Amino acid sequence: MIALLGGLGAALAWGTGTFCSARSSRSIGAWSVVAWVMLFGLVANLVVIAVGPSLSPGSLGATDIAWMLVSGLGNVVGLILEYTALRRGKVGVVTPVTSTEGAIAAVLAVAAGEALGVAPAGLLAVVALGVVLAGVAPEEATPDQHKLAALGLAVLAALSFGIGIFATGHISESLPVGWAVLPPRVVGVAVVTIPLLLSRRLRLTRAALPLVVFTGLAEVLGFVCFAVGARDSVAVAAVLGSQFGAVAAVAAFFLLRERLTRLQLAGVALILAGVAALAWVTVV
Repeated sequence: MIALLGGLGAALAWGTGTFCSARSSRSIGAWSVVAWVMLFGLVANLVVIAVGPSLSPGSLGATDIAWMLVSGLGNVVGLILEYTALRRGKVGVVTPVTSTEGAIAAVLAVAAGEALGVAPAGLLAVVALGVVLAGVAPEEATPDQHKLAALGLAVLAALSFGIGIFATGHISESLPVGWAVLPPRVVGVAVVTIPLLLSRRLRLTRAALPLVVFTGLAEVLGFVCFAVGARDSVAVAAVLGSQFGAVAAVAAFFLLRERLTRLQLAGVALILAGVAALAWVTVV
């Protein structure tokens, strides 16, 4: 039950944050969005640590530090790829593809020792088919939407996210939650925010400000929920957390009036159904 609630909480937080980042990335660019999201997220993360049960992560070995670095880099690289994809493509296509991060993390968890039956393996194949349909389906080209490039970036983002959240789930077993979710914020500020600030390439508009603030807070909240759930089961929390794709796609349909072709809708439906069914068989 803890993994279930943690995963669903992460899905809601990440989904609303992704929708906001899609709008802000189209106005100030993916790199600036990541920079601000990481900065505001770091502030929120430090508050979580301050009010948490432990102000110290305890003794950290070389292995712990390595996992934290993988967690940080996986999330930051994934966000840059995802936000770039959202700037070029439709939210309704990009987010279902990136939401396969949960399946990737689940596979890694299985490889690390968690059990996976025939049904989950078959559902992963369904998800993969959905990714193909969502990407190859024909649609009317527009100057600011490059379908194939957006799809490729979304696939790479899913891989990066999957590795990152698996690492987060791994370290959440031995670290306080606030410390377990801290690495992406530290890495993001160090390698994205500070360099952009020093080179005077960090952009922000009045319209984008509330969006990046909300996204930064949502990212931290989502990771806190996931880290708590991962203590019970990394695979379950990861797969349920990947439902953020459905949250963002529905928001884009109603708020951005995005329209997809029938084949794309079929692909998106396969992805979402496959992820949902995978979540179900994993939980039961």
